[in-house]
Amino acid sequence: MITVTQLARRCGLSRSTVLYYESVRVLKPPLRTSSNYRAYGEKDVARLEQICVYRNAGLGLADIRAILDRPESDASGILKRRLVESNAEIQALRGHQRAILKLLQHKFSFGRKKVITKEKWVAIMKASGFSEADMRKWHAEFERSAPEEHQEFLAFLHIPKDEIRSIREWSRKEHSA
Repeated sequence: MITVTQLARRCGLSRSTVLYYESVRVLKPPLRTSSNYRAYGEKDVARLEQICVYRNAGLGLADIRAILDRPESDASGILKRRLVESNAEIQALRGHQRAILKLLQHKFSFGRKKVITKEKWVAIMKASGFSEADMRKWHAEFERSAPEEHQEFLAFLHIPKDEIRSIREWSRKEHSA
């Protein structure tokens, strides 16, 4: 039997990640020692290793739980769906690259004399192939991954504070949906 810290180290995770996996029931609650410490066995190690494999493939915890808890589930179907999602994410990132390249071609001097407005930014994004839905996804990802920088960027575009607040609110909702 091993402790939660030993299990986490063995799988290259933090202790809090292992406890989180347990709390959302993707990792089964272990037996407890007489001192009420968690005591994990080899089955727990094997399950956590499988969880790590699927997480590294980009699967969400609900999909991982479905694969591990229901052997009759269609793991290949879940993996194929994730592959399609990954391809869409790659395409979105390529769109980001095109938008950045277009910005660099304009030789913007951010924070200096030249000013970029919301209207100019939207035009650049549309010219790079972004639809309204793509731009909403872009904002949601920006808000999720770098909220402070998202705030700064929106302010840089000279967007009024009320509109920035609104954009950030629906970006957070869009990401959680």
